[in-house]
Amino acid sequence: MLIFDWFKTQNPVIQALIGTLFTWFMTAAGSGIVFFFKSIKREVLDGMLGFAAGVMIAASFWSLLAPAIEMAEHSSNMPPWVPAVVGFILGGGFLHLIDKILPHLHMNLPETEAEGISTSWRKSILLILAITLHNFPEGLAVGVAFGALGSDFAGATLAGAIALAIGIGIQNFPEGAAVSVPLRREGLSRFRCFWYGQLSGVVEPIGGVLGAAAVLLIRPILPYAPSFAAGAMIFVVVEELIPESQQSRSTDYATFGAMLGFAVMMTLDVALG
Repeated sequence: MLIFDWFKTQNPVIQALIGTLFTWFMTAAGSGIVFFFKSIKREVLDGMLGFAAGVMIAASFWSLLAPAIEMAEHSSNMPPWVPAVVGFILGGGFLHLIDKILPHLHMNLPETEAEGISTSWRKSILLILAITLHNFPEGLAVGVAFGALGSDFAGATLAGAIALAIGIGIQNFPEGAAVSVPLRREGLSRFRCFWYGQLSGVVEPIGGVLGAAAVLLIRPILPYAPSFAAGAMIFVVVEELIPESQQSRSTDYATFGAMLGFAVMMTLDVALG
């Protein structure tokens, strides 16, 4: 209780840093599975990816879009759905641009199908960059949620921001395993697999601090910022997580994983937020 009381008194940027350090830790914990297992059954991996997708979809609405609309109702003369739509489209467009520039490779694809600028980087590095690419919006989302607390806008609550950080952290555990274990199959040592797996989550604290600072320094971007983060996350879900989870014949595992992830995040946000 004393820790929570101390946490409440901190600057939103510090809160965002702590929240995203937690999500990074969960990525590292999931990556640590490689010390115990050399491989993961395809059905389990599909379920993990589906779970991550479900969490991100639920978080995009319950933790980001709904609060953005509520903020717009109290801060803008335009219809409240306008900032949410504009921010959402800009978020997806931003990720699309980064997707076209940053060299990366999605799981279970040959190196010839690497996306982004052409490079001679190894397959393992391209795989890590693919996960890093979609971890940034997660950190940004958590940062924006905490940064909004300094704005005194309706819809921005500490409990809601904490619920979002917890939800992202929970889905980062299987996500970390989904990075490190496939790298083990590429022939890397267990420690290097763990190192690269947790490294994919380093970008989350960076995104968290940037998101919180931007909201505090540029107040008018609220309520565009939460919807921007939501658009970026939905882009990742539709462009990467769902297609990858549905590649094999075990689509039921991915589907039920997504439903479970959505239910978990919805419960967290409604119960805590």
